[in-house]
Amino acid sequence: MKRNEKEQVVAEVTELVSNSSSLFFTDFAGMTVAESSELRREFRKLGVKYQVVKNTLIKKAMKSASSGEEAFGYLVGPTGVAFGSDDPVAPARILKKFFDKSKKPATKAFVIDKQVFAGERLNEFAAMPTKPEMIGAILGSISAPISGIAGSVSAVMRDLVSVIDALEKKLPA
Repeated sequence: MKRNEKEQVVAEVTELVSNSSSLFFTDFAGMTVAESSELRREFRKLGVKYQVVKNTLIKKAMKSASSGEEAFGYLVGPTGVAFGSDDPVAPARILKKFFDKSKKPATKAFVIDKQVFAGERLNEFAAMPTKPEMIGAILGSISAPISGIAGSVSAVMRDLVSVIDALEKKLPA
């Protein structure tokens, strides 16, 4: 690869790193073309970009983007990078599902919010709820007290109406 080609790759990867909410580094050694294609298809479904990048070039891109430089020690051997976008944990779910099925690819490490985690922690992150699930849970917990208050007010109003009805029946016409 010529110098200008390398510079172009670094610029593209720097942009991907800067615009990503997470980076997952995998060891794709031993994967067949069919397995690699299937993995890429699964990533594309959730808007995750997956690319094989030379370790020296990904390191330069990460330095330029000031993102997770502590992960450099994990960048040894063939490395594929999954760039998470909207949901930073989406790549973890896909990698776990794929690894459980075929025992490939191994996750070397991952970076979420500029914090580096060893690949062994993949299962913990894959078990986290999705962004919409978290938002739903938060909204549910916020609306629970409100619905409780509304229920209480409604019950008091029903009781008040029944008391008024009872009084009206007892009063002479």
